[in-house]
Amino acid sequence: MITIRPSNERGHNQISWLDSRFTFSFDQYYDPQHMQFRSLRVLNEDVVAPGQGFGMHPHRDMEILTWILDGAIEHRDSMGTGAVLRPGELQHMTAGTGVMHSEFNPSPKDPTHLLQIWITPERDGLKPSYEQLTFPDKDLRGKFHHVAGPDAPVTIQQDADLFITRLDKGQETKHALKAGRHAWVQLARGAVKLNGVELKAGDGAAITKEDEVRVEAKEASEVLLFDLA
Repeated sequence: MITIRPSNERGHNQISWLDSRFTFSFDQYYDPQHMQFRSLRVLNEDVVAPGQGFGMHPHRDMEILTWILDGAIEHRDSMGTGAVLRPGELQHMTAGTGVMHSEFNPSPKDPTHLLQIWITPERDGLKPSYEQLTFPDKDLRGKFHHVAGPDAPVTIQQDADLFITRLDKGQETKHALKAGRHAWVQLARGAVKLNGVELKAGDGAAITKEDEVRVEAKEASEVLLFDLA
C-alpha cells in the first residue's frame, strides 16, 4: 500500500529569511493526521536566505540528519564542532542528553536549500555525537546507495536506514523490503513513478505491505528512501 503525502498539502511557514515545508507536525504546524511515520518524526524542506540562519538552540533525544540540496550551511555546536556542509555531504547528530547548535548560510548571495530529518532514537539519554561524511555523486548515481543506519557509513541509533539515489531520465532502480518493514520515499527533486504511482518534487509516500520499492525517473531526479522497522 502506498499513501502519498503531496508536496502542496504539507505544512508551510515563511518568514523574511526562511521558507519551510513540513511533512509532519513541527513547531507551530500541528496536524494530528501527520505526526510521524514509524520512527521518522521530522522531514522539513527549508530554504535559508543568504547570510541568515538558525541561532544557537537546543536539541535532545533525537537523531538529526541534514542533507543539502543546494548551497551550504555552516554548523557550530556545544561539542566544539565547526563545519560547513555542502551538497553530497550528510550530517548526523545524536542529540542524546542535550546539544546546542547553530546553522547559518555562509553565502552573501545564494540561498541554501536543505532537508532536515529527525528520527526518534532507540532509547533516550544517549551520549551526544557528531559526524559528517561526503558521498561522491558517482556513488549515488543509478542505484539506492546506503548512506545512514545502524550498520551504514553514517550511524543512526535506531533500526532505520537511509538510502539516496540520483537518477537520469529513464533510469530505474529498486530496493527490496523485508517482511514487516516499512518505507518512506521523499522526492527531493525531479519526477518519478514509484511502484507505478507518479510523484513530483516535494512529494512523499508511506509504503507498507510491499515487497519492494521501484522508482523510475521521468526526468533527472534525486530520491531519499527510508527503510524503517
